[in-house]
Amino acid sequence: MKNLDSIVVATDFSDIADHALDEALDLARRLGAKVTLVHSFEIPVYGFPDGILVASADVSAELQASSQKQLTRTIDARKDRGVPITPVLRMGSPWEEIATVAAEVGAGLIVVGTHGRRGLSRALLGSVAERLLRTSALPVLVIHRDA
Repeated sequence: MKNLDSIVVATDFSDIADHALDEALDLARRLGAKVTLVHSFEIPVYGFPDGILVASADVSAELQASSQKQLTRTIDARKDRGVPITPVLRMGSPWEEIATVAAEVGAGLIVVGTHGRRGLSRALLGSVAERLLRTSALPVLVIHRDA
């Protein structure tokens, strides 16, 4: 296992993601580690019988600006935790971008929250946590919403 001096935390700005970040910050403080907070978004693509509609550049810019503001707010709310937090915003498949950032920063651990969806909502929405668990070369700590 790699050294745990760098931890990557995934966020979608949900309550469970905030809880996972808080757990990761507690662990990082005990280990003397730094945290990289990653948010990744995909540009909406809508399929119709006659073709597809890809969101405009304006929508992309607005998503990026909104995500950056939320990253800043999330980190500002935790400045007193005694752990350095670096924000990273990426456009692309969340599970792939999280794994890529973890490799880039030399992380020893990825922390992600899970909503624990099942059935149709799981099939439609997918699971970033599950994809990371199945594909990551690094250990993945999954924080469940009821944890």
